Amino acid sequence: MTGVTGIVLAGGQGRRMGGVDKGLQALRGRPMIAAVLERLAPQVDEVLINANQNLEAYARFGYRVVADEVGGFAGPLAGLASGMKAASQPLVVTVPCDSPFLPADLVARLRAALEARGADLAVAKTGAQPHPVFALARRSLLANLEAFLAAGGRKIDAWYAPLAVVEVAFDDEAEAFSNINTRDELAAQQSA
Repeated sequence: MTGVTGIVLAGGQGRRMGGVDKGLQALRGRPMIAAVLERLAPQVDEVLINANQNLEAYARFGYRVVADEVGGFAGPLAGLASGMKAASQPLVVTVPCDSPFLPADLVARLRAALEARGADLAVAKTGAQPHPVFALARRSLLANLEAFLAAGGRKIDAWYAPLAVVEVAFDDEAEAFSNINTRDELAAQQSA
């Protein structure tokens, strides 16, 4: 057992894709989130889907769906907070619903670094670019995160700046972090 709950962040409005629910958009004949779940589920003990619309459609994937408690599509941190609250494991990992190629060893590598450094949070990065929505965090950070959100904070990097954070290089799998934000990007991946 890994002691990790996986949270798929599907709570956004999909503004850059014309306001559609990105996780439910078809990629190569199936919803994008199906590929994300297929890659994430073997790496964790439990999977939660954070969504704020189309809850029944997401529930059909067979996992518990949790909505943001903070209203107004407050972003990934609101999804993380709801997921942390619902999680049964001491660690939570987040991945976005629009990154269907995420690494099969994401959790193992983030966890190894988290434990080696005694960190609060491990964040994937490629080159100099951190990917804060690909992060492994201790569930014990929930009160800290709720206080940040209650004070109006929304930016992930601003929340984790004062925490003990380790960045984990995934330069060998940089393409695994490709996300599909626009209709053009989705079209380009259909035949890739």
